[in-house]
Amino acid sequence: MQSEKRGLAALLLVTAVWGTTFPAMKLLSGQLDALQIIWLRFAIALVVLAPLWRGMRASERRWGLLLGALLFCAFWLQIEGLVRTSSNRNAFVTGLNVLVVPLLAMLTLGRRYGWRLWAACALACAGMALMFHEDAPWNLGDTLTLCSTFFYAVYILMLEESARRHTGAPLRATRMAAAQATVMCIAAFALLLGRHGSEWSTGMQVLTAPAWAALIYLGLLASVIVVTLQAWGQQRVDALRSAIIFGLEPVFAALTAWALIGEHMGLVALTGAALVVLALVWSQWQPTPSSPGA
Repeated sequence: MQSEKRGLAALLLVTAVWGTTFPAMKLLSGQLDALQIIWLRFAIALVVLAPLWRGMRASERRWGLLLGALLFCAFWLQIEGLVRTSSNRNAFVTGLNVLVVPLLAMLTLGRRYGWRLWAACALACAGMALMFHEDAPWNLGDTLTLCSTFFYAVYILMLEESARRHTGAPLRATRMAAAQATVMCIAAFALLLGRHGSEWSTGMQVLTAPAWAALIYLGLLASVIVVTLQAWGQQRVDALRSAIIFGLEPVFAALTAWALIGEHMGLVALTGAALVVLALVWSQWQPTPSSPGA
């Protein structure tokens, strides 16, 4: 139980940091394309993580590379979507992991979940629907973000599976993060060359100081620490509870977007944010068992 609580705390910290990344990526998307952002972010992360390849076990390498490929697809589609929609909408659609994760688990793994977790999912989805309530119609950016949500749901389930298969010799989160960062960096650079050729670095030479600050923040805190913490936390928390915690991401994103780039939420959206928080509490609340003879 204590291990699960520590895992929940780690995933909550992961979610809070993720929420702050949406305004940072929105700032960068005005100067760089999605592949450039991913490459620079994970090149910075790899400077720190590359030494951890030494002594990496074969199982850590295999799972890290697979997870890195899934994470790359999720990041790429998410940032491509962010270019075409607001950071709030991007975060809210990403938060649909709360629903996508259990549906995928049921369809592919034959999982069955109790009513309490399903009720928490319903609450979280209702909350995100209210938070998403805006005048602008659904757009291409929202569709790309929804596609990224599918890949991220698969990523969450595969993280759980990697932990389940290695309970005897747990995979080390730091090594997994190093392998994932390597895949992200190489894949982004290869596609950059394919898309832009010799002009792949266009725009990087004239980045502003706030843009570099955002990149360093994304590379060090939101990639090195957060990717490691997520792998560590999901060794202790199942995929559905993890997804519900990640449902708080739009709440943190909205608060950060309001503070940093002036994106505001109305009363309806704030009500939705409150429902997401309630869903998290509800999913983790356990009734006090009755005493014998009561």
